[in-house]
Amino acid sequence: MSQIQEADVVRVLRNVQDPDLHRDIVSLGFVKKVDIDGGKVAVVVELTTPACPVKEQLRGECERWIRTIDGVTDVHVEMTAQVRGPAAQSTGPVLPGVKNVLAVASGKGGVGKSTVAVNLAAALADAGASVGLLDADVYGPSVAHMVGGEGQPQQNPQGMLVPFDAHGMKFMSMGMLVGDQSPVVWRGPMASSLIQQFLTKVDWGEIDYLVVDLPPGTGDVQLTLTQTAELTGAIIVTTPQDVASEVAQKGLKMFGTVNVPVLGVVENMAYFKCGHCDARHEIFRPRGGDKPFASWGVPVLGAIPIEPELAALGDEGTPVVKAAPDSDTAAAFRALAQTVASGLSTIAMTQAGAGMPTAIDADGPLLQVTWDDGHVSRHNFQRLRFLCSCAACVDEHTGKRKTVLEFIDPNVRPMKIEQSGRYALQFTWSDKHDTGLYTFTRLRELCECESCAAKEKQSAESSRGAAR
Repeated sequence: MSQIQEADVVRVLRNVQDPDLHRDIVSLGFVKKVDIDGGKVAVVVELTTPACPVKEQLRGECERWIRTIDGVTDVHVEMTAQVRGPAAQSTGPVLPGVKNVLAVASGKGGVGKSTVAVNLAAALADAGASVGLLDADVYGPSVAHMVGGEGQPQQNPQGMLVPFDAHGMKFMSMGMLVGDQSPVVWRGPMASSLIQQFLTKVDWGEIDYLVVDLPPGTGDVQLTLTQTAELTGAIIVTTPQDVASEVAQKGLKMFGTVNVPVLGVVENMAYFKCGHCDARHEIFRPRGGDKPFASWGVPVLGAIPIEPELAALGDEGTPVVKAAPDSDTAAAFRALAQTVASGLSTIAMTQAGAGMPTAIDADGPLLQVTWDDGHVSRHNFQRLRFLCSCAACVDEHTGKRKTVLEFIDPNVRPMKIEQSGRYALQFTWSDKHDTGLYTFTRLRELCECESCAAKEKQSAESSRGAAR
């Protein structure tokens, strides 16, 4: 029996790919330690978030591949996590200890935006992340009440406001600075000034995620936030109604103009589950049609049900993920937290090493994208159009592709290519389709050059060999 070498373990682990980043865990730097004792192999894999939705999948794949090495008798894979922030983040003096800033926005009030922000933050904290929650809704602050916060904020010796603690997370809210009966009638510039104070004068310490509950709309406060603190990403909260989604789409466009990646849409009040027959009723969905935000070009991150207990717990100051962890609503928020954490990690890793485009050439017979590592990826226009992953091209529930390659114009080509934030390209095609985003990592994965095709073939053959 040959002696197992660390190089053997690393070699087989190159077959384990992160499904979001589309790169192997070795090149991503996830494999942190390999210990070998005779036939026993122990590996430490460090993911980019404790809320990783595919943690157990990756663990299983690591174990399976390591067992293909001759002489291995026992395998132990330890999964750890270290949240990373975008490499291009430039907010150092403003938020020096905050790795990721996530905005929770909506086009109008009454869609449950604050409820989503509170429970999303609580679910991230439950997963093991360090979390801050900022109530930036200066005109209608509600976070303090929803987390049971009381009292006036204190200052530390450096003159910074000390955030409150509740349910395993830090929070600061306008509601802690004004009385319950005090109307907030400040004009836009005054509200914007308050947001700057929140961002620059609160001692958040070292946290993985700062979840920011924005006021509804697309006014001064939102612009101030994006200009003062470089947002990692944003999510849009809406309900499945035309009137709510039409207004929410303005928020989507606003973030696009300031180059903030929108991770997707959260569908609140998506359905009601009958307590007697357990039937699911989508009470707000338009009859006989798609959901009004199906063509936005961003994914639906989660669907939160209507549940009376959710409102009652909010009034009592306890997030549903804490008070009723076994409820359908809590499960929906935990799934949302995993999806959001995965999206933020993708943005961070894209900027940290998955490559950024330095040149884009769409004038020839193929799309050619030159990356900062020197690689030039090549893409057939028809195939790239076919592989669009927006809601109009892929069913959001089943994942089944709606488009057929043969039905797409073989002469289709991009008429306009725009960069969305620091993580994706958006194409306006000659067939008028313009709702799809292609992340940088996905574009690299879809490269059709000879070297990438050879690597894909080798990986497929290795997978078949391991399966046998």
